[in-house]
Amino acid sequence: MSINYNTQTTATNNSGNNLTPEMKTYYDRALIRFASPKLVHARFGQSKPIPAGSGKTIEFRKFSPLEKALVPLTEGVTPKGNSINVTTVESTVEQYGDYVTLSDMLTLSSIDSVISETQAVLGDQAGRTLDTVIREKINAGTNVQYGNGKADRSLLVGGKSEYADNDYLNVATVKRAVATLKRNNATPFKDGCYVAIIHPDVANDLTNDPDWKAVKQNVDPDDWYKGAIGMIHGVVFVESTEAKVFRSQNLRNASTLEKGDAEILTVLSVASGNKINIKEDLSSEDAAALVGRSIQINGFNYSIAAAASGSAGSASITLQETPDSSIAANAVIYPGGAGAEGRDIYSTLFIGQNAYGVTNITGGGLETILKQKGSAGTGDPLDQRSTVGWKATQTAEILSPEFMVRVETTCSY
Repeated sequence: MSINYNTQTTATNNSGNNLTPEMKTYYDRALIRFASPKLVHARFGQSKPIPAGSGKTIEFRKFSPLEKALVPLTEGVTPKGNSINVTTVESTVEQYGDYVTLSDMLTLSSIDSVISETQAVLGDQAGRTLDTVIREKINAGTNVQYGNGKADRSLLVGGKSEYADNDYLNVATVKRAVATLKRNNATPFKDGCYVAIIHPDVANDLTNDPDWKAVKQNVDPDDWYKGAIGMIHGVVFVESTEAKVFRSQNLRNASTLEKGDAEILTVLSVASGNKINIKEDLSSEDAAALVGRSIQINGFNYSIAAAASGSAGSASITLQETPDSSIAANAVIYPGGAGAEGRDIYSTLFIGQNAYGVTNITGGGLETILKQKGSAGTGDPLDQRSTVGWKATQTAEILSPEFMVRVETTCSY
């Protein structure tokens, strides 16, 4: 069996020959340094490593609060007492990693220290990978609020001329999320503050709100609040480009789109029943991919039951629901799963203590793996390849959904 090593050669870049243990220690630290700024979502979870040799699954235990003991005691009579209710949440870690193969000629002739540069690139990849694993888990919670108190993601709008008419994150929305956390008795982090993970695009809108107050002196100076942009109503906002964005997918395969083509579809006519003829062409692959997709027409949400391929004007989709009478020729068909007219929706997570757990296997945390040329034995008979890689175990689980609120909004970009 042949292996494609995807070797980086002098046509690409590299450096570094004899990889001593001291060098590996240095590169391990470098990898963590490059990765740590991306590990935002990991910072605010309950950390519970799994001891080595104890399997891949951890069990988080949650103790339910007791009801108030409002019945007065009877003198000399021992009451019945109570019992503790314990619920468990299990999580199984998965392993992630990647590597780059470097040629010996690249090692010999490179001007730059390519191992260091490769470490930087791999560290960035590792950080974004592990952060995304956690982010996707904790954004699956059901404790959701929408901009301006709206009832559904598909109703959120943006890009209007009047700032107040858009569903951007504002101070009023922040106050609603904080009130929910307090009502649910969510415990703040240090300094009595909750934490919100916010995308820079959303932070731009929030800080443009006239009610925003940037109280820099109240932001903790150490790394725990690294990336904080300010605090308001007892919430420290930590900025991250890795904050979750709900984006709609093209209604046609991107590979079939020519420059200037739209990602949406257009109504040609409404045929009998639930069938809609469309103006654009659909390949058989496009038609197959559309089945089961959610769409939005004139502000109404629909699901596609079937799709027929064909040239422009002869392709069609069939809805599961009866189309509204307002749908007519030239109506735009937007992809569902996002905001009104397919607009991107941003998640801002408002977090209290113990809202979610983060875990890995002790000894299986983020590490650098360096293999010098010739270390592969007969797999590298001419000592032509060295590799630089990383590996880590990671998982996360929501423990107390009531201690975290996902606020969904649009943004002005």
